[in-house]
Amino acid sequence: MNREMTLKGKTALITGSSRGIGRAIALELARSGADIVVTYFRKRKEAEATVTEIKSHGVDAIGVRVHLGKSNQIESMFTKAEESFGGVDILVCNAASGVFKPAMEVDQRSWDWTMDINAKSVLWCAQHTVPKMEARGWGRIVNVSSVGTFRMLPYYSMTGVSKGAIETLTRYLAVELAPKGIIVNAVAPGAISTEEWTSYPGGGEAVLAETVQRTPLVRLVTPEDVARVVAFLCSDNAEGIVGQTITIDGGWSLPY
Repeated sequence: MNREMTLKGKTALITGSSRGIGRAIALELARSGADIVVTYFRKRKEAEATVTEIKSHGVDAIGVRVHLGKSNQIESMFTKAEESFGGVDILVCNAASGVFKPAMEVDQRSWDWTMDINAKSVLWCAQHTVPKMEARGWGRIVNVSSVGTFRMLPYYSMTGVSKGAIETLTRYLAVELAPKGIIVNAVAPGAISTEEWTSYPGGGEAVLAETVQRTPLVRLVTPEDVARVVAFLCSDNAEGIVGQTITIDGGWSLPY
């Protein structure tokens, strides 16, 4: 029997949710009934607008500024979530950063920054939120990866490696946490027309146009496509999906 896909009474924290994929996920989970913690680093106005739109769906939301490379700020973020909502039931690790460089040009500072924001923060966020989830006997963690973990993209080495670390961590967390009622998965979106792609070397729009031509779906996937999959993974209907990375790219990565 199908269970109702409702998240009413749950609280979801989505990192990097002021815009793009994170914003779409926040809105989709709000439509499913969850209260939302929107996090951002630089885009305060966008975060405030996202919080306002979330509240229009009849749920509550707050915005929290956080530097995910700093463990004390991650701790503060979860403290604010607990003060407002009593804790976090759903954690979506979406925030990402990186510099487009060939692997042989990567410097230590860029490497550390990318790994701290993209990969290390996932573990620190999980460690902060899992005890509350465990006490309730229910939790969902969804990590946002990339098709750049298995298809080698130009200038994407640092981000691709950090996303690969996320997928491996997803599997380890899934095995440890599933017996406690905490289900962990990941999603790997393909190319999406977001602000980040406009800075992609070689011309973001040109890359996106070429991607459409190579995609069986004959269109780019959208942030909303990704958000609907994440919402499903957060529901009880997806309880049997554990430790998986679901590719959402319209078929682009198929050997076609």
